[in-house]
Amino acid sequence: MNRELHAVTGAFGFSGKYIAGNLLERGHKVITLTNSLHLANPFGERVKAYPFHFEEPDKLEESLRGVSVLYNTYWVRFNYKTFNYSSAVENTFTLFEAAKRAGVKRIVHTSITNPSENSPYEYFRDKAIIEKRLVESGISYAILRPAVLFGKEGILINNIAWALRKFPFFSIFGDGNYRLQPIYVDDFAKLAAEEGEKNKNIIINAIGPETFSYRGLVAEIGNIIGKKRPFVSVPPFIGYYLGLIIGEFVHDVMITKDEIKGLMDDILYVDAPPAGNTKLTEWAKENATTLGVHYESELARRRI
Repeated sequence: MNRELHAVTGAFGFSGKYIAGNLLERGHKVITLTNSLHLANPFGERVKAYPFHFEEPDKLEESLRGVSVLYNTYWVRFNYKTFNYSSAVENTFTLFEAAKRAGVKRIVHTSITNPSENSPYEYFRDKAIIEKRLVESGISYAILRPAVLFGKEGILINNIAWALRKFPFFSIFGDGNYRLQPIYVDDFAKLAAEEGEKNKNIIINAIGPETFSYRGLVAEIGNIIGKKRPFVSVPPFIGYYLGLIIGEFVHDVMITKDEIKGLMDDILYVDAPPAGNTKLTEWAKENATTLGVHYESELARRRI
């Protein structure tokens, strides 16, 4: 059995944890780079953890010595007082450069649907800049472009269900006809692990088998968890401020202006074949009793 050493960023988090688990099942040795060394290691002694060392590139390079494939899930969802996109971009550049110096043969990188250096949205613009840097690095690469990940620890789908459980109506930005193509996190992890075992340079739209309008997605979740709610169409700025108010109560950034505008611009949709097989509707039915019972906080995950 091939016992190559593979490195996963954020194996104590969401997608990184599933990628690491899939790699272990395939017989690979795995390490992780993380900012969360204080967290319990879900893999015990099977996955050794190292700090990112972005400020000390030589140490980051040393951590990657002997690694054949690097799976990069490192990113931030929004700008905040303790983290921001510009730092995340520079840190990712540092990671790629350290990987190249360390002799890493291939990078499997998590991006986003429809990245563009001309995008009006910083998130999508910076993702395109990072993709370009990886393509130009000379390292073999697979770039995976998911729209939305769902699974046990997922945030968006869970918090839609949470809002449906908590409130007598659901606010929709505009007409709600913009689209999403969620992929199951385990399908995404399997795809990443499969691409790690190849050497062809490739960009894949990592979408699931179902396409929803946002309105249709919320309606499906409401039906599945038994909390069908009436929709109230609101202008984007009203939706944003409602999110701010709720965010104050849950101590989180619930949604950003760019996330609302990006949704409404339909940039979480691509015309491509699915890369995963698991249907969100079937998964939600299997998890209907627990989906949305508790709010999932992005900021809390970064603090603990």
